[in-house]
Amino acid sequence: MSYTKRRLGDILVEAEKLTSYQLAQALKAQKTMGKKLGEVIVELNILDEDDIIDAIEKQTGIKKVNLNEIEFDKRVIKLVSQGLCEKYTLIPFGIEENKVKIAFSDPLNIYAVDDISISTGFEVESYISDKANISKFIQVHYSSEKMNLAAEELSKESLESQYISIDVEGLDDVKSAPAVKMVEYLFANAVEMRASDIHIEPFENEVRIRYRIDGQLQTINSLPKESLGPLVTRIKILSNLNITEKRVPQDGRVIAQINGKRVDLRISILPVVNGEKIVIRVLDSSSFKIGKQHLGMDEENITRLERIISSPHGIVLVTGPTGSGKSTTLYTILNELNSSEVNIVTVEDPVEYTLNGINQVNVNNKTNLTFASGLRSILRQDPDIVMIGEIRDEETAKVATKAAITGHLVLSTLHTNDAPSTITRLIDMNIEPYLVSTAISGVIAQRLIKKICPHCKYEYNATEYEKKILQNDTSTAVKLYKGNGCGHCNYTGYLGRTGIYEIMEISREHRDYINISRDPNILKDISIKNGMETLEENCKKLVLKGTTTVNELASITMMKNI
Repeated sequence: MSYTKRRLGDILVEAEKLTSYQLAQALKAQKTMGKKLGEVIVELNILDEDDIIDAIEKQTGIKKVNLNEIEFDKRVIKLVSQGLCEKYTLIPFGIEENKVKIAFSDPLNIYAVDDISISTGFEVESYISDKANISKFIQVHYSSEKMNLAAEELSKESLESQYISIDVEGLDDVKSAPAVKMVEYLFANAVEMRASDIHIEPFENEVRIRYRIDGQLQTINSLPKESLGPLVTRIKILSNLNITEKRVPQDGRVIAQINGKRVDLRISILPVVNGEKIVIRVLDSSSFKIGKQHLGMDEENITRLERIISSPHGIVLVTGPTGSGKSTTLYTILNELNSSEVNIVTVEDPVEYTLNGINQVNVNNKTNLTFASGLRSILRQDPDIVMIGEIRDEETAKVATKAAITGHLVLSTLHTNDAPSTITRLIDMNIEPYLVSTAISGVIAQRLIKKICPHCKYEYNATEYEKKILQNDTSTAVKLYKGNGCGHCNYTGYLGRTGIYEIMEISREHRDYINISRDPNILKDISIKNGMETLEENCKKLVLKGTTTVNELASITMMKNI
């Protein structure tokens, strides 16, 4: 194609994106930087990448493609090797008759076009896209493909033939081992797809791999049953677990550097009928954001939160089911309270993220360092603020209550459905009502809801059914929003999550009532009268604002009329 022989500098000058003088300066800098002209122009802040892409599209007719908005044809990934993709920064995305569609970061590179044409035997239809998106999709698609190839290799080998002759101490150096490659691709793919958990589940004829993305499990792959043994063994070796023990549960940890990110992987292995099930919690410290502005609270709830944590003593509890963001809220509160004037000590199981200036203790049941025993020791360390990862039992609840009424600010979590029922739960743990009413400063109940993907978001009129759910006047039109599904959100229509909150500030009226009864419904009525917004009402506001959908409102608040 004739346009591929044109030089980028000439194209940018013709498109009036660059002056001849700027081009000369860029070419001069290129000699010392040793990079492509386009990269030099961007680094020198003469143009951004979008300007260059627009100019190439306008001057050559090579179409621009947004990789996040197209659906990749899986067949074409197998046609072009990952090596070629990385060498030239390109990604194949479609195939049509005798043409393969390729997105290039530099479609003017005739050598790249020729190499693809020769290696595939197809004519190349060139497109242009930005470098970052191409690199992202290379990782996403080729990690999955490599994982499949590694699984195929594993299925041909038995566990004994692969590992008996290999020294366990030197296994990390055996980079060609299929199990090693498959685990690497499994982890890399999970980080790239923003997964919070990896589930490896053995069944009678297959091993299913699922990722939890934005709170929802998605099936990523199915591997041959033969791959389970080597896969489990490799993960056990990485997390320093006993590879010969298959009858009891085991927990471990792996600190990994994945795609330039420090990732903490928490391993849980459970014996099941068809083998050992593995769940891996992925804690990506680079994506962890601390700060009130990242919680998703509105101004009213932030004000309530600030009033609660400003108390010098008492218990502040964060409640909700597993995976509702309680730890993030606790870390945010700790970060707000952290200063050189206070002594903050935590006892956690496990410490998920380390905070500078805060003394953090890991629970260790093997040495009898439990929440309760750890808390007793902490109280001898002259703390001002104490954080207990979770109040799980009567002993911990009693020590926490005593700490609160003796002048300490205690932060912790509890599993309850809403804020008012937290009082009932503490009384059920045999804490005297008068102690509960004295100790509690406030309760924050929360959930995480999926946010609509901003890249494929569209507006529509609410149905009568949806208006009924929202408890809106059915005679007026209501504008709602959904996601259509695109590459940014893995075609789910959702991208990322935010919190919904129910913050109960304990008033004199609450304390008086707790001393005579523990009915959570009356406590709820008192709280609403004092300005508390329920989880349901908080979520409704986000639906009408266009942050989330009616489906999320229905699923998160467990409305019975759905």
